[in-house]
This record gives sequence, C-alpha cells and structure tokens, in this order.
Amino acid sequence: REFHFSRTGDNFGWKKGTDGKWHLTYFVEGGRVKNNGEKTLKSALREVAEITDGHFILTGNQNMIFAAVSDEGKTVIDKILQKHNVAPALISGLRKNSISCVALPTCPLAFAEAERYLPSLISKIEKILEAHTLFKEEIVIRMTGCPNGCGRPYLAEIGLIGKSPGYYNLYLGGSFNGTRLNSLYRETINEDEIVRELKVLIADFAANRNAGEHFGDFVIRKNYVKE
Repeated sequence: REFHFSRTGDNFGWKKGTDGKWHLTYFVEGGRVKNNGEKTLKSALREVAEITDGHFILTGNQNMIFAAVSDEGKTVIDKILQKHNVAPALISGLRKNSISCVALPTCPLAFAEAERYLPSLISKIEKILEAHTLFKEEIVIRMTGCPNGCGRPYLAEIGLIGKSPGYYNLYLGGSFNGTRLNSLYRETINEDEIVRELKVLIADFAANRNAGEHFGDFVIRKNYVKE
C-alpha cells in the first residue's frame, strides 16, 4: 500500500496492533538509560525485562518500544514505570522531538556540548513556548557538537551545531516530515543569544502562523531563511 510520511519523530504512547498486542513507544531523553535520583529508569527496564511477555525495540530517534505486550503485561508495565517514577509524563512537543549527538566528552570531534546540554536549553525554550500556549506544539530540534551532523541537525526545524565551547550556529527551516534541509540563520551565538533569537521567532509564530502550519514552514514563509 502507498504510505504517506507525515513526521520523522516517534508516535509516543500505547498503541494496539492488528494482532491485538500492545506497543508502548517510550521517550528516552538523549537515548540514555540510567538511574537518576528518584527516577530509576535503568532499574525499571530491568524489572520489565524479567516479567514482560513482549520484547524491546530501539527506534531511530533514540527512544524505545515495549512491543507485543499482552493486556495483562500492559497493566504490569504501567505499574512498574510508575513505581520507579518514570511513567510517561506530559512532555513538551519540542522535547519529544529532540535529538542530540553524544559530543563531549565522548567524541574527539566535538567542539561543543550536545547530549549533556540540550535538555537544559530545551527547558529554557519551553518557558517561551508555554507563555504563548505552544507547549504541546511539535517542533523538531536537534543539536550536535560539530558539523559532522551525527544527530541529523540539518533536517531539523531548529538546528544547533557546535562551533566552540558554548557557541553554536543556529539553523532554521527544515521540514517537520524530513523532506527539506534547513539554512543558516545566525552564526557563533551563545545561549543567551539563542534564547533571545528564538523568543522573537516563537512570538511571531504564535501570532501569525497559518492553521496547522509547522514552525519550519513558517520561518520560510516569513523570509527568516530561504528555502
């Protein structure tokens, strides 16, 4: 059958397959499975692995799927995730469409942070989105520590590419469904400048977008960048 690609990101939450089995697509920030304070994701996944009648699938967006789970297994998995404080929570449309490369300190090619830094930058951008009632708006953001682009930043609606510690090139205008590359908007800017630039763009987007228009399409229509 013909298939229409409408997104490059994962479709989160529980979905029932044609075979009657359940599948939970689960957001894992930065693809890192670890115990962090009260949020013990690593322990939760270990516990699920020991009891589940399904299996695990890793996605191309650093997330995972609890696949082919029975009705009973679904109930138990929900309880385990809740017990370990890692139940699927309400996250922003920006965060669940975020990807970064590993960058510093693992990769010797990196000029700047990516995986360790992007979550905190998103938290600052989320405040802007919330102020414009766009918290749930799905926007693709990707960050890499160098121009090699292992996190696919050139396909993002908002792409950040490391130039030196604390400084990035800001790219805009990729398509939500991955069919258009983005273009350079600002060069060698720090966090304050990134947030300031995005604050203006998001405010304009909130006020003047067309119905159903994605952010990447908007910035091209408004001539912030060329297609």
